[in-house]
Amino acid sequence: MPKVTYVEYSGTEREIELPSGLSVMQGAIDHQITGIDADCGGECACATCHVYVDPRWLERVGPQGSQEAALLDFAALAQPNSRLACQIKMNDRLDGLVVNLPEAQH
Repeated sequence: MPKVTYVEYSGTEREIELPSGLSVMQGAIDHQITGIDADCGGECACATCHVYVDPRWLERVGPQGSQEAALLDFAALAQPNSRLACQIKMNDRLDGLVVNLPEAQH
């Protein structure tokens, strides 16, 4: 299974194996990662699963979709490498992915 490392705002790192097809957001919820709220349950409707993708992984993760980009326009602390974790589906190409969590989701 591919692995993702969640880096909490405090600096705590958690490396988790996630099955292919599972979103980075759902993996965070399933493993009680601090800093992912996921208020909409992964429907790309709230931006409370905002993460910063490590720049080395941006190309492999791919670009933001239009709905995701619109939500991130309103997200607090958004940066060029911001993504919604609900929109990143794990696969073997993403084995080793690193995402950092923002200070807050609102």
